[in-house]
Amino acid sequence: MNDDANKLAMNDEANEHTNKDNVNALTAYILNQCSKNPRLIVAIAGPPGSGKSTLADQLNHGLTHAGRRCCVVPMDGFHLDNSVLSANNLLPRKGSPSSFDANGFVHAMKRIHANESAVYMPVFDRTRDIAIAGVQCVTDQEEVILVEGNYLLLNDEPWNALAELFDVQLFINPGMDVIERRILDRWRGAGLDADTIQRRTYDNDLPNAERVVTGSNTSKAIEFDPTRDFSHILR
Repeated sequence: MNDDANKLAMNDEANEHTNKDNVNALTAYILNQCSKNPRLIVAIAGPPGSGKSTLADQLNHGLTHAGRRCCVVPMDGFHLDNSVLSANNLLPRKGSPSSFDANGFVHAMKRIHANESAVYMPVFDRTRDIAIAGVQCVTDQEEVILVEGNYLLLNDEPWNALAELFDVQLFINPGMDVIERRILDRWRGAGLDADTIQRRTYDNDLPNAERVVTGSNTSKAIEFDPTRDFSHILR
């Protein structure tokens, strides 16, 4: 292995280690907040490719291991169906704010915030590219609800009604260079041809990412780059 490869491997190892430290620090932070509030709704927001789903799963594992009843609620279940997007000329912009049932999502989150006994949520099936209704049930027994999605802190209506529902706000931003690389890798891994990869990345995904970064209200959020050690900001 040459020097450049060695440096890359060392950086990857360091980033992985830091990420684990960050997850542990965030888990401890949320557990501490649980001692002040019997039920927490945690927003995990950030642009596509930032690592929201991974972090949500990691936190869910850590909190469940610590004995807390916990669930992950992805915003992606509120994708409009492809037939609706096609009829409104939105299919090429799938994943943009206008391609979601934003009002439906806000309404569902208000019901969860009101601690209703059972709120049934749709879940997005990526293999079939459709949202399936009623797959997930969020009950009033959940102690921590990890809500994950691009537009949770977006300033635009009706998304901006969500912020007041969250007890903890996390905003992940590893930088546009990292996001671009991850999105390209994601589409390459899906086996798409080069033209489709370029079109989806630069005509849709990256503009969506820019909108999240520039259009989200992070004034009350813990904003961080997940590849760097940020445990000090949680003390």
